[in-house]
Amino acid sequence: MQSKNLDIQYTATATSTGGRHGNVKTSDGSIDLSTTEPKELGGDGEGGKTNPEQLFAAGYAACFSSAAKLAAETMNLKVNPDDMKVTCHVSLGKEKQDTGLGLAVKMELDVKGLEQQDKERLLKKANELCPYSKAIKGNVEVELMTK
Repeated sequence: MQSKNLDIQYTATATSTGGRHGNVKTSDGSIDLSTTEPKELGGDGEGGKTNPEQLFAAGYAACFSSAAKLAAETMNLKVNPDDMKVTCHVSLGKEKQDTGLGLAVKMELDVKGLEQQDKERLLKKANELCPYSKAIKGNVEVELMTK
């Protein structure tokens, strides 16, 4: 894969068959999951199966957590990675001005041992560094909050 703007370091590849009622698998086989539509969207919500929103939330949470760790280091904040938790909520809904669907995200950062002001600075810096945040900036509503 080539990019005009990036010096590519790594490329992940996943293939979906059957959309929301099928399977998603990475090229290296580390992920091989059955997919289903949630009950809230009219699907069966069958246990043991996932959906695109869960996969996006998991990836975004992991990426944001890494960005927060890097942000803490660059800001000289003393944070034990085990004392930092990132929870990502991804919502799917009908767009109010269109007939299509869209996403909204709520990102929660919980860090033990930091003052509220430092938590908020860390949250903002992590959001600036996170590749997922950069990718969806201006396209997806993101609410950032600390605990």
